[in-house]
Amino acid sequence: MSNKIYHIAVKVPDIDKAKAFYKNLFGFEELKQSKVRDHTSCHLTDGVIDLAIIQYESEDSPEAGLSGDGPCIHHFGVEVEDLEASHGQLKEMGCEILSKPGVLPIKFRSPFGVVAEISPSGYFETKHKNG
Repeated sequence: MSNKIYHIAVKVPDIDKAKAFYKNLFGFEELKQSKVRDHTSCHLTDGVIDLAIIQYESEDSPEAGLSGDGPCIHHFGVEVEDLEASHGQLKEMGCEILSKPGVLPIKFRSPFGVVAEISPSGYFETKHKNG
């Protein structure tokens, strides 16, 4: 397996309206919806990639503000073969690590300001199968 983009997260003000839009327009299948830290996250799929729709309790949340105010693409996620090596490379390249130590996935800000995250290969599949 090689490194691959596994999901894109979109920050929205109304999760139910956004979920209906993507399900009705594109026929995306809902995988699960749950409360995570300071937001509700609904994961949809087209059969290949995960579209995470996230609604924060407040725009004042530090995590909500990572990508800016209002609706937007919040981040994209990449599964990597060697998490430790990739994490080290991020640091060497001067990327700002946004996640607290030990938290997966590891969110970071790229040199150009875009927020992304890395997780170990299989993380996404295991997370959605096990809840």
